[in-house]
Amino acid sequence: MAAEGDLAARVRRYLDRALEHDSPSVVCGVIRGAQEYIAGASRKGRDAAPDRRTVFQLGSIGKTLTATALARAVSAGTVRLDAPLTLPPGFTVPGKGPRRITLADLATHSSGLPQLPPNLLAEADPYDPYAHYTLDDLAAGLERTTLLTDPGTAYQYSNFGFGLLGQALAFDDVDAMVRRRVTGPLRLSDTTTELRPDMAARKAVGHLAGEPVPDWHDHVLSGAGTSLYSTAGDMVRFLRAQLRPERSPFGDAIELTQRPHFTATEHLRLGLGWHLGSLSNGRPMTWHNGGTGGFSTCTAFSRRSGTAVVMMVNTFSEGNEADGGLRPVDSLTFGLLSELVGS
Repeated sequence: MAAEGDLAARVRRYLDRALEHDSPSVVCGVIRGAQEYIAGASRKGRDAAPDRRTVFQLGSIGKTLTATALARAVSAGTVRLDAPLTLPPGFTVPGKGPRRITLADLATHSSGLPQLPPNLLAEADPYDPYAHYTLDDLAAGLERTTLLTDPGTAYQYSNFGFGLLGQALAFDDVDAMVRRRVTGPLRLSDTTTELRPDMAARKAVGHLAGEPVPDWHDHVLSGAGTSLYSTAGDMVRFLRAQLRPERSPFGDAIELTQRPHFTATEHLRLGLGWHLGSLSNGRPMTWHNGGTGGFSTCTAFSRRSGTAVVMMVNTFSEGNEADGGLRPVDSLTFGLLSELVGS
């Protein structure tokens, strides 16, 4: 009981800090060995606080689900990581240098693709920038795409790349494929691009600069996590599988996602989807963050210590240069994980 009380007190401090950074509400989930704790807070008071079933938009953490689907296909022997990106006729894959883009390049942000398709934003609604984009637009955008670097040579974070990875795995069926291969077997019932009526009734409202904003929708590049919903409860279950892959339905695939596949810098390596770095105390950390126009999220775990943290807030936020470019939700997630691992 004392240990549980200590964990609750630590989480409470970080929830309060999130509210101090102008988050309307926040929910945080923690795994520490056998312990699991989820709590929320709201600027409107305790009765308005989110809980483990409150729905948030997840953002780019969804890339780790697409990467897990890739890893399952690799483990099953149906694809290879070094297989070139192949799309149906009419979808021209851009090239540069001596070799083609591979699936591993897409999953490690080393494909050379820019962050977004060149024709995405021209006609976009700034409050829902992916909603208008069609497969025809994607075909046209690929024709206009110039790679920034040779594939496999440099790290360049790319929603475009992960969107194409989803299409390469299941053309025009990405969301259903992720349900079949990942969220269904892991029983992540609220992790989906389809907002069911019961989920809508418990969804947090996204905010930008203090004002409510609509959710993001995406029918083409959703492999990047651009339109995915989830809850703290689902994310804690997902993190439990990361900490103990051998207890999951597809441990070999999860292990493959966490293995280093590309070195970006001295301090950052890439698994499949996951970023592999270090906490402030030098201990290894695996992480990914995310965001949409009205939500910001972050998840991080230390496999060695059996500890994981997820934090979700219902506001868009930008990185702070004084904090190494991290957003408040990222700094708080890493700070809590570091505190829990170091104690």
